Amino acid sequence: MPGCGTPRCRPPRSLGTVGLSAPCSRRCRQPWWLLLLAWLSLGCAGGTAQGPALGTPAQVPEPPAPARPRRQPARGTWGSWGPWSSCSSSCGDGVALRTRRCLRSTEEEPCTGDPRQYRLCQLQGCPGGSVPFRAMQCSLYDNKPVLGTQARYRWVPFHGAPNVCDLNCLAMGHNFYYTFGRVLDGTRCSPGSPDLCVGGRCLSVGCDGILGSGTQPDACGQCGGGHDTCLFVHRLFQGTDPSSGYFGYMNVTKIPAGATHIKVTDKSRNYLALMTSDGRYVLNGDWSIAWPGPYEVAGTQLHYARDPDGTETLEAPGPTDKDLHVMVLLQEPNPGIEYEFWLPRGHPQPGHVNTSPLRQTQPRGAGSPPPPEPVVTPAPAPPTKPRGSVTEPPPRSPPSWSVARAAAGRCGRCRPPKGRSQRIWHFCQSDFVFQGRILAQRLVGQETRYEVEVKTPYRHRFPLVSREYVWVPNICGCPRLQEGGEYLLMARRHVNYERTLNRILLQDNGYARPWTPREDRLVREAAQHCPQPRPP
Repeated sequence: MPGCGTPRCRPPRSLGTVGLSAPCSRRCRQPWWLLLLAWLSLGCAGGTAQGPALGTPAQVPEPPAPARPRRQPARGTWGSWGPWSSCSSSCGDGVALRTRRCLRSTEEEPCTGDPRQYRLCQLQGCPGGSVPFRAMQCSLYDNKPVLGTQARYRWVPFHGAPNVCDLNCLAMGHNFYYTFGRVLDGTRCSPGSPDLCVGGRCLSVGCDGILGSGTQPDACGQCGGGHDTCLFVHRLFQGTDPSSGYFGYMNVTKIPAGATHIKVTDKSRNYLALMTSDGRYVLNGDWSIAWPGPYEVAGTQLHYARDPDGTETLEAPGPTDKDLHVMVLLQEPNPGIEYEFWLPRGHPQPGHVNTSPLRQTQPRGAGSPPPPEPVVTPAPAPPTKPRGSVTEPPPRSPPSWSVARAAAGRCGRCRPPKGRSQRIWHFCQSDFVFQGRILAQRLVGQETRYEVEVKTPYRHRFPLVSREYVWVPNICGCPRLQEGGEYLLMARRHVNYERTLNRILLQDNGYARPWTPREDRLVREAAQHCPQPRPP
């Protein structure tokens, strides 16, 4: 059967003889594979309609061109802010308003943002007996018909409604309230709340004074600042003082002025103590344990808490306006005291040293044991001076007289050391030799405590810092030291038997002479006549 597209042998119409049809018959008898080859090479007419011919590359349709983004119309720009309006209230809290205009053409979109801005204005407090702002608004509807009746009521504020910025007023003597629209701008959202109602919305006041701005101070107290302007100090103090065993005061750290978000935590039977830079105890000083509660210190409010399990915390928001020294009154080994606070970046950080500007300042005499339980005791009152003052020198006592005699008022004449040999002996026997300026003087019990600024150290076998307390075991004024004067002092380190005291002690017959360039030269010569101090 001839294939599709195979030529058929037909006799020509013009030839009617049969003999001329023989050649066609022979062509139709050609080998079948030739016909198949021709068919494959030419292809079927129906196949060419369905796809490309063999050997013809297929054409891939091009992707549609991406749609061009629609150009957004330009927006207008805001003009400058106008002046602030007057305050909405004549006393207490209120709001002031300022506006701005959107500058745009007809083709431009409106500006984004609020055309109004509200600022908190705080005026002088309202006089006593003044009617609160919300109550005054409710009272405007007293004895007026409402609810479509002729009934008349007296109205007071109602604070239990859902929308706090609606003027919800309660009918006095009845159990229903009525909403008289919105409250006036500047009305408190609720009693005791710092937020104010503006345009029917309750808005918080940012630290910039703008309502609804959401601006908050950072950890350092900078309004609108980021935490990158602050430095976070978070440490664990685990030191122990070998010089005092497990009893007595020990320095923990210094919290510099300007610190914020202060928190100190101790989980032991020990007691946290706090002292200001002028040497005054604020908390748990002088072996007296204070009650938990709030304390005003360094320009901020400190909250002291002590749980039944012994956990103590000191927390203060800050910022502080002076340095604070954290100490611990040891009753047992220190398990670790955790402290943290924020400082402005660039502020010097406290170091991990066991020193403070003032050495431990226990005011009691040697051998005073720590109290076994927390006892609240008032600060000891300074005893009456026994005949005399700084302006009127008291009688002096000889060095051999005891403290008991000094307490009884029998002070004799002071006998300061004199001569080269005495100077050399005191220098070689002293743990501390330094030039110091007397900053303050205080009588504590039967002793005198001097606050001294260390200016020039000549010898110190133990650490000596810029400000120290120097103790004299009498109240007779021996040796004589005047506030504001500069002296050359030679003193010993005093640690009592119970190892609860560690202080600088200047004996009543100790070396204390006014500092002069001559004294400076003589004390340097004395240093050449005794062996070099051994390290502690």
